[in-house]
Amino acid sequence: MPQFRLKSIFPVPAAELFAWHMRIGALERLTPPWSAIKVTWGDEQVREGSRRELLVPAGPFQMKWLAKHHSIVEGRQFIDEQERGPFRKWVHLHLCTDRDDGRSELEDRIDYEFPLGKFGALAGRSQVDWMVNTSFPWRHERTWIDLTRHAKFAGQPRLKVAVTGASGLIGQGLTHFLTTGGHAVTPLVRSRGGAGIYWNPELGEIETEKLEGFDVVVHLAGKNVGGGRWSDRVKREILNSRTRGTRLIAESLAKLKQPPKVLISASGTGLYAPGTAPLAEDGPQGPGFLADVVRAWEAAADPARSAGIRVVHPRIAMVLSGWGGALPKLLLPFKLGLGGRIGTGRQQMSWIHLDDLLAVFLWAMYDERLVGPVNVASGQTLSNKEFTETLGRVLRRPTWAPLPEFVVNTIFGEMGRELLLGSLNVQPAKLAAVGFRPWFDSLEAALRFETGKPFRHAPPFHPAPLPQSGANGYLIS
Repeated sequence: MPQFRLKSIFPVPAAELFAWHMRIGALERLTPPWSAIKVTWGDEQVREGSRRELLVPAGPFQMKWLAKHHSIVEGRQFIDEQERGPFRKWVHLHLCTDRDDGRSELEDRIDYEFPLGKFGALAGRSQVDWMVNTSFPWRHERTWIDLTRHAKFAGQPRLKVAVTGASGLIGQGLTHFLTTGGHAVTPLVRSRGGAGIYWNPELGEIETEKLEGFDVVVHLAGKNVGGGRWSDRVKREILNSRTRGTRLIAESLAKLKQPPKVLISASGTGLYAPGTAPLAEDGPQGPGFLADVVRAWEAAADPARSAGIRVVHPRIAMVLSGWGGALPKLLLPFKLGLGGRIGTGRQQMSWIHLDDLLAVFLWAMYDERLVGPVNVASGQTLSNKEFTETLGRVLRRPTWAPLPEFVVNTIFGEMGRELLLGSLNVQPAKLAAVGFRPWFDSLEAALRFETGKPFRHAPPFHPAPLPQSGANGYLIS
């Protein structure tokens, strides 16, 4: 019977390692973006007898996988076992044990059997080997990242957080990141009577009274600026979606008897004047539509500032995630060998990995030194040509198909000139000053992590090399 074993050391006691896996959002945090696995229904939280159904790829098709959790030993272990799915047998033991040095070990043990005996093994062995040997080191590293970030504030109380835009790329990631860390998250939603707090910024409606008692409000909602050409109507929608929602949130929080200590209201780097010089938070501001939007967007939070609420504006660079945003749009043409630089390729590109962005939000919730605009970027700024070559190298594809400047202007107009051809070298000065360090300070490491390509990662918080270490420094037994 085929078996898989992977063991890693983590910087927290076994009880916290176990608790992280049992909380709402753990499965989502442990699902690699390239796996194409989707949760269709089931119990949100792991408990004895809980079940979840997944939709998993099987060649060109998709199959349902029903898993049941059992054999839970508090603080130590649990098993998820396939009840229905592509395997004859799949039993996955998650085992957490304490070490003498205060750290813990996580061991994943999987015993599985293919359907159709030797024929099934012959047909599926290579795909399954690739899946487990790629996905599980990724899962362990993701777990290490999250636990390390949460451990920074382990002595602080867990927070009650309200989030707008919770269904978006950043909002979903933030929700799962926070809930697995033990925080309580409530979304602001557009429908009445459901789970969450109703609001409708277009109509100026919000259930203000339900915001009483929250520690933090994170405001992420707003129309996508990169969805297509900017007609006058689209530009109005972009501006209004940011200013109206922000003003409604800020005014509502200012009226509360128990307002939150902090409002984290997302912003963008489009405020800055284009160029190649490094840009801190006090860098020169530029002209153009995006700069006007950011100025109005941040000013809309003034009522909360006036009420004494600490307001943080994360000015977010391009977010790298395999789940959404720019990266998935680039992958298909690059995989087909149709990738290439945009325009001259000399324009500077600032970026941030989604995991690091989520960590910035957590840091801003606790660290009172972070106030006002905060640049959220990795600090590694590259030219578009360098970005293109790095992605091509990771995917092992040529990058010979440039997108000329006149084509960008013709197809995308003003949006293309600002977003695709504009040059920004954004540096996270305030974050560096408070000691924040990005896990992914290398574009190649970030791209490999999001695309499932092997990479011996050595970020700032990685443990010392382990004896008998495999890829990424993990003990493999």
